[in-house]
Amino acid sequence: MRSNHFTHKNRFPRFIRLLKRLRPLELPVTHRHNGVELFQDGREFFQAFFAGIRAAEHTILLEYYLIHNDRIGIELARELTAAVQRGVTVRLIYDYIGCLDTPSSYFKKLSKNGITLLAFNVPSFTRALYWFDARDHRKMMIIDGMLVFLGGFNVGDEYAGCVENRQSFRDLGFSIRGEAVCELSAIFEATWNGDIYGTPVRVAAERPSCPESKVGDAAVTIISGGPRQRRSYIREAFQVNIAAAAEEILIATPYFVPGPRIIRSLLRAVRRGVRVRLLLPARSDVPLVLLLGRSSYATLLKGGVEIFELDREILHAKVMLIDAERTVIGSANLDQRSFHRNFEINCLVDNVQFGGQIRALLLKEIAGARPVELDVHERRGGLVRNMERVVSLFGWFL
Repeated sequence: MRSNHFTHKNRFPRFIRLLKRLRPLELPVTHRHNGVELFQDGREFFQAFFAGIRAAEHTILLEYYLIHNDRIGIELARELTAAVQRGVTVRLIYDYIGCLDTPSSYFKKLSKNGITLLAFNVPSFTRALYWFDARDHRKMMIIDGMLVFLGGFNVGDEYAGCVENRQSFRDLGFSIRGEAVCELSAIFEATWNGDIYGTPVRVAAERPSCPESKVGDAAVTIISGGPRQRRSYIREAFQVNIAAAAEEILIATPYFVPGPRIIRSLLRAVRRGVRVRLLLPARSDVPLVLLLGRSSYATLLKGGVEIFELDREILHAKVMLIDAERTVIGSANLDQRSFHRNFEINCLVDNVQFGGQIRALLLKEIAGARPVELDVHERRGGLVRNMERVVSLFGWFL
């Protein structure tokens, strides 16, 4: 395995600190010898995504926050229907709120064509606001219990590069082959069969056995988050890896509402000599979150964190790279919703080759982004500052 250019002179102390921070948690399992492939844009991702569906022989399991009834959504329906017709069992979990704009006829047609559906968190007045606030924000497809597609991509034209650049979402996806797929299959089954909100328990289809052969050299740890956890495992994964960094932290996230703990972790990293760079959006599909995120810029910039805003496309990738080899990547944003109220899937991928690909991609995007300067940021008008203060009162709910 080739090494990266970092010396890692403080790597062992940082690793010990990581273990100490993890100790209070239910320790996650690290799966060795996985094959991990990065998809650097929507066209590349969905080409492999649909090829995976066409190659399926036994089962296809999908769990998606958002599915549009557009070109990509219609192609998904067509490919899943074809899979059912050749004898493949297809099950789909979709988030009810995330798919609110998708006509019910889309899902009725899927059901009629043999796809078994589960709408996550259907409206219930008995749960009041708790019903409205919970989301299944995961993006995952599992093929035959052997191959899984993950990342930030929802199913829609704006994610697949089918619209013009200014409206396109800049995202990342990846696939995993190996024993880590079994844990992801178990997470899907728990959502499908679990009595999370008092819904009837469903009978699961038989799951393929776990692959035992070594298919790669990537170590993968699955971080599954949800609102029923006593503490945020998603946030803890970000924190302990920031604490373990020896030389460099690169972060890209579309919705940046980190909270005081993550901010303190980033500032501590800078103080011990780690270079920290954030790639954030210049434009957003949720403008209030963009406004709220910018309210923390001054504290971070004064502390030595470098911030860059991407304007060419709408940033939607969610990834953190530590010392060019340890990657946290998946569906979770660096915001309070992902930490506490969404069901999320992140993966910690420990692999030099994968980390090198992530680093080259992020540095390229940073080079084409606009650096945020402290003096310019401090000159924003009083109206903007007041709007930030007002939005911050509702930051927990965004």
